[in-house]
Amino acid sequence: MPNMSLKKNDMPSQDPNVRNHNFEEVTLGYTEALALDEAQRCLNCKNKPCTQGYPVHIDIPGFIAEIAKGDFEGAYGVITQQSSLPAICGRVCPQESQCEKYCVRAIKGDPVGVGRLERFVADVHNASNPPAPEKPQPNGHKVAVVGSGPAGLTCAGDLAKKGYAVTIFEALHLAGGVLVYGIPEFRLPKKIVQQEINNLKALGVELQTNMVIGKTISVDELIEQGFEAICIGTGAGLPRFMGIPGENLKGVYSANEFLTRVNLMKAYRDGSSTPIQHAKKVVVVGGGNVAMDAARSAKRLGADEVTIVYRRSEEELPARKEEVEHAKEEGIIFHLLTNPCQVLGNEEGFVSGIECLEMTLGEPDESGRRRPVEKAGSEFVIDTDCVIIAIGTSPNPLIKSTTEGLETERHGCIVTDEVGKTSREGIYAVGDAVTGAATVILAMGAGKTAAAAIDEYIQNN
Repeated sequence: MPNMSLKKNDMPSQDPNVRNHNFEEVTLGYTEALALDEAQRCLNCKNKPCTQGYPVHIDIPGFIAEIAKGDFEGAYGVITQQSSLPAICGRVCPQESQCEKYCVRAIKGDPVGVGRLERFVADVHNASNPPAPEKPQPNGHKVAVVGSGPAGLTCAGDLAKKGYAVTIFEALHLAGGVLVYGIPEFRLPKKIVQQEINNLKALGVELQTNMVIGKTISVDELIEQGFEAICIGTGAGLPRFMGIPGENLKGVYSANEFLTRVNLMKAYRDGSSTPIQHAKKVVVVGGGNVAMDAARSAKRLGADEVTIVYRRSEEELPARKEEVEHAKEEGIIFHLLTNPCQVLGNEEGFVSGIECLEMTLGEPDESGRRRPVEKAGSEFVIDTDCVIIAIGTSPNPLIKSTTEGLETERHGCIVTDEVGKTSREGIYAVGDAVTGAATVILAMGAGKTAAAAIDEYIQNN
């Protein structure tokens, strides 16, 4: 009989006043009892409305039904028919704006905890020490994947399962893209990412790190080496700044740099060789998930006071609701309807404060959100010794500038058709390199689509 509770089961987590001093995972995952109880909340709707909000088209009621029967490995099998990274997606994807948004149970109460159940199933499977996947029979064709973020990993995995000899070229010294340099350990433990990468290697995927395509080797040189198709999944790692006075002062970081130092280089560890400022008063500019990650990381590095400055109201915050709630629980201050106009410095060139203006909300802009309008004469100063700018990113122009005939739009995103095909024959592009900064699950969906298109292209040529 279905569980008709209007409230989803809470996710067990560390105490906020404990976790804001460590980098261990915040949420602890469902127990078996909680997972079984939550699975019973699913009505197993005939038309499966939840699946329309899931970019990789997992049979959500199908895998939840397996959980309800106590067959967790069966549930894992249903998920992995479509998803290569369930332990990752269950942790970082915005289910509230995707699959859970369309859940019938959300009409009167909370939706079914799809993401929490997906994570549970993946964690149970991984804890069972499963055997590595078997390497498929080679089909004699070679494909290069540029970038090892979620889009590139998904594309590589799908092609490897079809027997392709896939080589991933990664610019950094570790694979994983934004999963390792952008998302903090307390949200996504890196051992989970490494496990997914190990599975790809077992399928026969070759991984070459420290390979900056456009510098170390060009796209055209990859073609000369016999790769029959190339998938570009280089992400959107070029930070944007506000263009206000004082952004070049010491103590101003882009969120990308700050998080890369913390996540990839482990600057939070005692004795780390990677320098990072352990500031006492930190201001983070922006309202997305990256801003939340930066603010919560700064708190864990020992900051006494961390403030998020965002020019719209809480209703317009683009970050996941869960991440905002966690940030508040951990003592992060929110200065909303506020916009910086300059960063202030001392005589030594270090940050000493940030001058801001109060804002009001006017008519909706092209994004559908109400446009922030400055209040004249409302300037005020927030004392700070560190400012982190987290207002968005765009694709690095290196691939574009070194690949002749590759069409891009005005923001530097690669232009593709609906399956990822670019203006160059045999070259495909996926993920944030095409869309600009987006979600892990959207990048994965693009990787799956491009893999199918690349397979069709090679088989027909």
